[in-house]
Amino acid sequence: METRTHDARSAHVGLSLSGLDEEQRDALSVALGLPPGHVADGTVVARAHLLVLRHEAAGHPLLLTADDPSAIRRQTRTALEVLAHEPPGRRAGPDAGSRSPSADVPGLLVRPGDEAAADRLLHHAFPAMPLHQRRHVLARTGRTPLALLRLPDAPPAVRFPPVEALPEVVPLTEGVEALFGMRVGRLPAATRTALLLAALEGEGDMHVLRGAEGDAARAALEAAETAQLVEVDDEAHRVLFRHPLVRSAVVGSSTRAERRRAHRVLAGLVDDPDRRAWHRAEACATTDEPTAALLEKTAHRTVRRGDATAAVTALVRAADLSPHPADQSRRLAEAAYLGASVTGELENASDLLRRARTVATGGRGSLHAAAATALVLLEGDGTVETAYRLVVDAIEEGSHGYDATDSELIDALSTLLAICGWAGRAEYWPPLLRAIDRLVPEPPEELRLLREAVPDPARGPQGTRGRLAALVRNRAAGAPGSLVRVDTAAVFLDLLADGRAGAWQLVESGRAGHAVAGGLAGFVHLCLDDFVTGRWEEGRRLADEGLALARAHGYAFTGWYFLFHLALLAAARGDEAGWTSWADELTHVTTLRRAHGAARFAHHARALGALGQGDFEAAYHHLCEVSPAGALAPNAPNAAWVALDLVEAALRTNRRAQAEAHVRAMAEARSGGASPRFAMLTLAARALVAPDAEALLLFRAAVDSPGARDWPFDHARVRLLYGERLRRLRMVTESRHHLGAATETFRRLGAAPWAARSATELRAAGRPRSGPAADSAASAGLTSQEMKVAFLAAEGLTNKQIGERLFLSSRTIGTHLYRIFPKLGISSRAALRDALSHLGATADDMDRTG
Repeated sequence: METRTHDARSAHVGLSLSGLDEEQRDALSVALGLPPGHVADGTVVARAHLLVLRHEAAGHPLLLTADDPSAIRRQTRTALEVLAHEPPGRRAGPDAGSRSPSADVPGLLVRPGDEAAADRLLHHAFPAMPLHQRRHVLARTGRTPLALLRLPDAPPAVRFPPVEALPEVVPLTEGVEALFGMRVGRLPAATRTALLLAALEGEGDMHVLRGAEGDAARAALEAAETAQLVEVDDEAHRVLFRHPLVRSAVVGSSTRAERRRAHRVLAGLVDDPDRRAWHRAEACATTDEPTAALLEKTAHRTVRRGDATAAVTALVRAADLSPHPADQSRRLAEAAYLGASVTGELENASDLLRRARTVATGGRGSLHAAAATALVLLEGDGTVETAYRLVVDAIEEGSHGYDATDSELIDALSTLLAICGWAGRAEYWPPLLRAIDRLVPEPPEELRLLREAVPDPARGPQGTRGRLAALVRNRAAGAPGSLVRVDTAAVFLDLLADGRAGAWQLVESGRAGHAVAGGLAGFVHLCLDDFVTGRWEEGRRLADEGLALARAHGYAFTGWYFLFHLALLAAARGDEAGWTSWADELTHVTTLRRAHGAARFAHHARALGALGQGDFEAAYHHLCEVSPAGALAPNAPNAAWVALDLVEAALRTNRRAQAEAHVRAMAEARSGGASPRFAMLTLAARALVAPDAEALLLFRAAVDSPGARDWPFDHARVRLLYGERLRRLRMVTESRHHLGAATETFRRLGAAPWAARSATELRAAGRPRSGPAADSAASAGLTSQEMKVAFLAAEGLTNKQIGERLFLSSRTIGTHLYRIFPKLGISSRAALRDALSHLGATADDMDRTG
């Protein structure tokens, strides 16, 4: 069945007017607004409506929709009532957007869709609208389809801050605004004034309205209550709009002068300084520096609360109110910096930078302008050399006096530190370090820790890790920039475990579209921590999501972090095609921008893949690209991560002198600021080059070092090396203990090449058979836990039943089965019993696995 819909003024309906007599055709044409004129007789219009609708419904179903049934004219209502009572075969059914046209006319009430459906509708209508703006519009329109589809094609920038300061009003097309504005326009002037104050006040606080209007405020709202536009709760002293679009209509139907007058009144009544600043700003008809300064302070408080998007809005409005070009340029530049470094609005940041340059009057511009320009350039096709020179010159030629309380200077120094790391050039670091050391009275603790931890984490000063650990544990939720700085330092000293909540805060903000760039940093930090702490599946999901988010928002360069993590995971799991593809893309993205420090991370992934394959020669050369043998490269943060790899690769390729030299470099670099993980790797590296008796003591110290089990992959690799040395010394019982533990960990992580290597060593150590199930699990690459799950599933137990027996969640059981099926070469539960039988194992052996 085909259903057609038509606009009443479309050409198709115009053709159907030919079936009317001249009087009816002229009357209906005028009623539809086709030609201007006056309709003398409403009954003629009603009759014409009825004839046209019958004609349209004669050959196909006809659905009539009404955006606002309360606004349907009497003549149209009469025609609909007649149609509704016709026999079913001739009926054309009305569809009402809010309620039936009359009690006698059947209608379909179209209610707001659920959030997901409404978001899809809005995204389809306005594909360029960012996620956080879509969510805002959904909240302000109540998810009403009419309002979502009839937003202006290019809505003006909403001048109210998105969350806290004042209520935002969604801009409407004239048609939608008229539907609600018609009712508002019929109200008395005093009622409209009270409604405008309530709409702009936003909290529904009757105390504020009484402060503005006195006792007359309550009486003025009675007419709005009768019109069902608002509800007044006298006990709670609140006034509530019945629909978000009513507020929009109230504001939209007011004049600019009326709105400014209302804001001026409210500015004198509200207590909150941020709301007061915004009311003052909206009351301004011209530039006003005192108000601009108040709004700038509001922006700084807002960003400290974590809402960088609202801070950008406040800074842009403050710039609009700035009478002096220098202040206007500075505020625009700061908004651009937040847009590029936190909120993820690169295009908007570029526009703000252009505005800042346009109004600037001489000088080199602000530090925020330089930092924002550098970040925008790098996400485009700019190079790190250009970005570095922009920021260094701005810092060295600025008039900041190296004031440690100057937040603009701290932001610029933090940006420069990141650029130095990406560049990977030793000569870039001294100007940055000198600038930090010149800060007076002293560098902020966050920046000081970043300076000590990131460039050279293995050589951090005594006490660095302890100070950073205390900061991570005791910090409260704060500005995204602060969270990013602390978490970056924490990652390089393996301290993020206590600060993952802050990283997740950034991630959730990025997912919501509020702080996308900060969210990307959160994704990066969690991915790096997930790899070393063994949360590989979570890390893969986060890397996939982070990469998609980066690409969606134009962060072409920042995406390299996720390419590195995906390459590293693929290498650890033996997926050569995967690590090669990800590493190749990482190399392309970074070398295109001459970010050679970032490009070295691709060598890390390639080296790990080569080690898993037993290609120690290739691994050695890749590792030397990260840090040369015999010298733990300064200003190469990941040099410590691959130090043990390089020692092993050198020994396996008969480069003992280089291996010993690198061990000496590791031992000399280790300090009180280094991570316990690096300490464990250093002990293992020393053991590799030490005589047997000393080696055993060093290996034991490494395996039992504090927190060693917090890093399962590294710990398992140390136990593998220990087990290999024990086996060569014919200490098979102890060898089997460590090799078995390493094998189990590798299998749990899915590190297939490493599991195969340790299993081979375990067989060479003559591990006694522990039953068919254990041998079968090993031959199939299953862990003992996976073997238990497989047996129970083969017996017909559901995921929930298996989980109850093994004290696991049903979701975990599903994950186990997802891994088990490909290992056994099957695709369903039905094939489990035959697959296990083919391995020669039975359920009776299950208890002997593990």
